Amino acid sequence: MSGEGGPTPVEYLQHHLQNLCVGDCDSNAIINFNAWHLDTIFFSYLLAGIIVFCAWRLGRKIKAGVPDGFQNAIESIVDFINQQIASSFSVHNPLIGPLAFTVFVWVFLMNCMDLIPVDLLPEIALLMGVPYLKVVPTTDISVTLGMAFCVFALTIYYNVKIKGALGYIKTFLFHPFGKFLMPFNILMTAIEEIAKPLSLGLRLFGNLFAGELVFLLIALIGGALGVGLAALFWIPLQIVFDILWLVFHILVVTLQAFIFMVLTIVYLGMAHEKAH
Repeated sequence: MSGEGGPTPVEYLQHHLQNLCVGDCDSNAIINFNAWHLDTIFFSYLLAGIIVFCAWRLGRKIKAGVPDGFQNAIESIVDFINQQIASSFSVHNPLIGPLAFTVFVWVFLMNCMDLIPVDLLPEIALLMGVPYLKVVPTTDISVTLGMAFCVFALTIYYNVKIKGALGYIKTFLFHPFGKFLMPFNILMTAIEEIAKPLSLGLRLFGNLFAGELVFLLIALIGGALGVGLAALFWIPLQIVFDILWLVFHILVVTLQAFIFMVLTIVYLGMAHEKAH
């Protein structure tokens, strides 16, 4: 990567970690609604479209009795998710099952984009005149925090719906230290509530961003060190590292999708509990 005329390792990393952005992309604001990451939007909606299409196709061909391989796989996922819901919910809510399934499959597919060779799609995009392309939506913190705060908004909605507005306010006033320490209760409960979406979104972002960075560093081995006769050693080593990290990362992308789904169920389950 750092050969004559090519990018340095730092330039290589910076290029692959740069979103295709339009709008106010140079702002240093923590929250900037005027910057649009087109690659993140494209791949997120593309994968969502694939989910909708597969669901539509499965709905047309679904059959009772002995299902085929794809239907059997989907039914296994649904049964597994229903078990997770049953352990967290004492009441029935028809929204939770479809929501948990969508969260798991969508996050899993977005994570799986990390398994595509890191240079493949960006190089194709470069040939088409697109200067930057990040293909893993969950390495964009706006995606992970966006989903996390959507879950947070649902927990507030169900807290108010189940407990009532006054009952929800009481959880801030009297928990965890009782009525004589209300200022501390408000502070502690507010921190606890805000920590839920932050930890949910940052955990997913951190793990996937780190995974993508490792793939890029492995790619640098063959590019920066595999020159001349050294390529006979470094390029096979790069292939071995790629395969090992790929196998491990398959577990990571699945586990992170599972954790995001389970925490979504747990947080919503807590919101459905009656106030004491």
